Amino acid sequence: MYTKTRTNVYRTTYHLVWVTKYRKAIFTTPERRQAMTAFLYTIAENNDITILESEVVDDHVHLVVSFPPNKSISSVMKALKGASARDWFKQFPDTKKELWKGSLWSHSYFASTIGDVSREVVMQYVQNQLKEFNSGRSRRDSFPG
Repeated sequence: MYTKTRTNVYRTTYHLVWVTKYRKAIFTTPERRQAMTAFLYTIAENNDITILESEVVDDHVHLVVSFPPNKSISSVMKALKGASARDWFKQFPDTKKELWKGSLWSHSYFASTIGDVSREVVMQYVQNQLKEFNSGRSRRDSFPG
């Protein structure tokens, strides 16, 4: 599925994972997991991020997301982690005592791209642009050098 905007067409999919500070088990009940999930979906909607899949585990979060190419992974993570922590402590202020210095999330995160084709297929496609997909233009082997 491609997303079309006025200025671009894209299909970017990322697997994002981040953990609570010191891997402290905070999301230990269905109520807590559902609350964090709801916060993340609201934040995503407000920031032009599409959540394709999500799972909140006792001490970390997994998301599969898509967002426009004008956003960076770091800006998306900042939005998700920052706003979710603020929302979390508004609804569950007692959990702040369970966390050292009251920070919900560790500073680090994991991000990986997800694609429908392998790296090799894309490399081959790019390498063959002038050979197979040239639309009648000059082929690579006709250039000097």
